[in-house]
Amino acid sequence: MGRDIIIDTPAGKTDAWRADPEGAPLGALVVVQEIFGVNAHMRSVADRFAAKGYIAVAPALFDPAERNIELGYDDAGMRRGIELRAEVGTDRAIAIVGAAAKLLQDEGHKVGVVGYCWGGTLAFLANTRFGLPAVAYYGGRVVDFLGEPLRAPMLFHFGADDAGIPPESIAKIRLAYPQAPVHVYPGAGHAFNRDIDPSHYHADSAALALRRTLDFFAAALG
Repeated sequence: MGRDIIIDTPAGKTDAWRADPEGAPLGALVVVQEIFGVNAHMRSVADRFAAKGYIAVAPALFDPAERNIELGYDDAGMRRGIELRAEVGTDRAIAIVGAAAKLLQDEGHKVGVVGYCWGGTLAFLANTRFGLPAVAYYGGRVVDFLGEPLRAPMLFHFGADDAGIPPESIAKIRLAYPQAPVHVYPGAGHAFNRDIDPSHYHADSAALALRRTLDFFAAALG
């Protein structure tokens, strides 16, 4: 279903995974990675959105630092992902997200952004900086940018048992953006959508969050 493409971005030529639906698209989504790269899981997420009717493009945000990054979910992968995230930086990463969105807009599509973990925060910034409808899954660093106003519809997903995102942070997000639904999933921790990682995946929460995400984009891009 998907294929590799190259996107021209302010950070240079960047690889991406693109998945297209079989019929006329309902819209287009930029799918923003975790800190483990555009790996098999992120490609499957893009493919899943394509199966639901959306063009999905997942840009490789680590390309300005190192290409072809697909990290494991162990301690070594986590450490390397954190290093690469710092090396790329927020500004270059969000510029790549913006370039992927522009590629799709130039094709004539309405575009939204959905991101996971680091990508959740970047999806939020695509809303505040580019005015794109966005869905953020467990974007813990959103609290660092609460001074930025929303410019489009926004949806947040969090796991109730996420040790890295305390209830106080979620409360701050609710207070800062009362117009944006904030869903908290009992029994789910961080990365509850990561279905190839049994230590994090929470099937019921992932299924409900996906339904809500699809309903959100149907309204925001319809």
